[in-house]
Amino acid sequence: MRASVFAIAFGAMLAGNAFAQNVGQPAPAFEVPGASGNVRSADMKGKVVYVDFWASWCAPCKQSFPWMNDMQAKYGPRGFQIVGVTVDRKREDAEKFLASTPAKFTVAYDTSGKVAESYKPKGMPTSYLIGADGVVRVVHVGFRDGDKADLEREIQAALTAAKK
Repeated sequence: MRASVFAIAFGAMLAGNAFAQNVGQPAPAFEVPGASGNVRSADMKGKVVYVDFWASWCAPCKQSFPWMNDMQAKYGPRGFQIVGVTVDRKREDAEKFLASTPAKFTVAYDTSGKVAESYKPKGMPTSYLIGADGVVRVVHVGFRDGDKADLEREIQAALTAAKK
């Protein structure tokens, strides 16, 4: 029986600093280059944001992109924004990945590693669901088909909470 990744993230929160950004803490601000100008977390204030750290060499990342594209299309009109933050040191490596695995969401290039340093992802991919209030709601490590429904429910819950 597989433990819920959400229970693991919640347990990490209770344990202390297993993740730099625990559930219930404010998400760090960031500004990094994107495909069409700088990507600033401040520009997403009031939105539900899914920050996904990925890398060109990450096989599960390749599987997560179609799902993230679907989620962006489905929930974007309701105030949902996905930001895929590549941790590749060379932008060309990320661009090569994106040529074969397109992103229909915002992509940010953290070639300096500063954003990853503030979030401290524990694997590839690691995602942070941030509520409209700027607080981390969910930390999710990895990506498996079996996670999709739980992740989508978390997105829906965050969007519902944002309306209140």
